[in-house]
Parts: sequence; structure tokens; C-alpha cells
Amino acid sequence: MDAIAGLLDGPRARGAFLLRLTMSPPWSMRIQDEAPLAIVAIVRGHAWVVPDDRPAVRLGAGDVIVIRGPEPYRVADDPATPTQIVIHPGQVCTTPSGERLDLAMKLGSRAWGNSPDGAAELVTGVYQLRTEVSRRLLTALPALAVVRAGDWDSPLVDLLAREIGRDDPGQEIVLDRLLDLLVVAVVRTWFARAEGAAPAWWRANDDPVVGPALRLVHHTPQHPWTVAELAAACGASRAAFARRFTDLVGEPPIAYLTGWRLALAADLLREPDASVGSVARRVGYGSPFALSTAFRRHFGVSPREHRAR
Repeated sequence: MDAIAGLLDGPRARGAFLLRLTMSPPWSMRIQDEAPLAIVAIVRGHAWVVPDDRPAVRLGAGDVIVIRGPEPYRVADDPATPTQIVIHPGQVCTTPSGERLDLAMKLGSRAWGNSPDGAAELVTGVYQLRTEVSRRLLTALPALAVVRAGDWDSPLVDLLAREIGRDDPGQEIVLDRLLDLLVVAVVRTWFARAEGAAPAWWRANDDPVVGPALRLVHHTPQHPWTVAELAAACGASRAAFARRFTDLVGEPPIAYLTGWRLALAADLLREPDASVGSVARRVGYGSPFALSTAFRRHFGVSPREHRAR
């Protein structure tokens, strides 16, 4: 869980958006918000997820689907129901002709829909920012990853549905963490059930030698790790550790460490008060020059050019 949580989360500024939907038929929403990752959980009733270029998927109560963007799709009571609502980037909501619907369908705090007691109740979460850290997770997921109610035993959907309407102090933080937990649990369950689908770094996380090394790298990238030090921390010889890590992860330890540091650096540079020097220290580079050189080699632009974009 440590690895996938880190890959999903990165710096906290990944822009999560959470909403409870209650809908009465007929209803159909076209989602074209270009978000890199979304999750839909069915609390009661049913819904169909209808991509433009693949078969529709029916979801019942307790089912959860993770949707990898940015391609558009529809969520509806039936695949044949024409689009009535369009969700644009920034969660702007309109009719197909462009009339704004944001206020007309607002039902309360984080609640939205065409009926407060609709036959279908959904909880949907959207991660709106694509980061270099999360890209490692996104590239490992299919366009649609479905976990059925019978595939797992988790209270998270019901807990999130109960918490989403509350406005207690600190509620945004509670919901933010619950959304992260739900995505982690769903993706973990999906990888466990989809044989051969999990990426190498995911499978390696369970290895008694390589797994601890990955956690050390993820949690303390600022440390000046060497292969010998990682091997000693994991109770293996340098040669055996390097060979095992490369075989399981698909790249040598230092190459993986470098990629992780630079992915973190790219995301940390989004923060408005971050300097190249402060980011260099946080990800394990001894100077801004050292980070800039590695960053340009990896991404083709300097850290300052990346931030300006």
C-alpha cells in the first residue's frame, strides 16, 4: 500500500474533487473534463459507464470503477439515454446546448443531481491534475478497472457516502483521505484479481528483499542512497540485491531511484513557493545545478522551463 499511495498522491496539490450524485431516470451525463483519473462507486441503484470506443459497463450497488482519462465517456441510467448533461474541464456543468446547470442541480453540500431521492446514488471522485508521480500508476491501469461488490469486503464506499454530506471541522481532509483510501483499495483489489496486469514495481513491493528497498526509496528520496547501502538495509549482498532488484523491477536500483527523484521534483516544482534549490534538497540532489542537469537530461527542459509551462 505504501508504494501505490505514494504513486497516487505525490504532492498534495493533485486537485481532488468529490461529489455525491442522486439521479432519477432517465438521466445521462457526458464526462469530458479531461481528468486523468476518476472513480465512481454505486451506493444504491445502478448506472452504466459508456465509453466512446469500447463496450458499456453496467454497475450495481457496491460496484466501483476506476476510469483512466482523459478520453470522454458517459454515465447514464441506460446506454440508450441521450446526453442531457455535459461535464467540462473545471467541473463546469452545462446542457448539450451550453446552458449552465451548476446551481440548478445543486442539492446541498457536495450533493448534486436531478432528485434528492433518486433511484441511483453514486459517489464520484476526480483527480484533476496529472503529475509525474501519478503517471507511473496511470500507465499501469486499463481504461476501465471494475471491482464488483462480491470481489471484496470493504466498508469504504458506505463510509464515504455517509461522510460526504457532513460539514464538521476538518471534513475536507477526512474526505480527501477517504477518497485516496478508496482508490488504493480498489486498485489493489483489481491488480490482485487481474492476473499479470500489475506492473513490475507493484509485484516487487511484496518481495522480502526488494520491497523494503522500494519503501526506503519512496519515503526517503533525499537520502544519498547507494546500491551497497540499500542492499545492507535489506539484508542482502550488493551483487545479489542489484540482480534481484533489476530482475523484479525491470531497471537497476539507481536508475529507479533517479526516476523517482525526478518525478517528485517535477511535481514539487508546481508548488508556488518552491525554488530549484529547495526541491533539489528535498529529492536528494546536492545543488540546484545537479538537479537542473539531471532534470534536463530526463525531461528535455530545465526545471524553470518546466515550471513556467
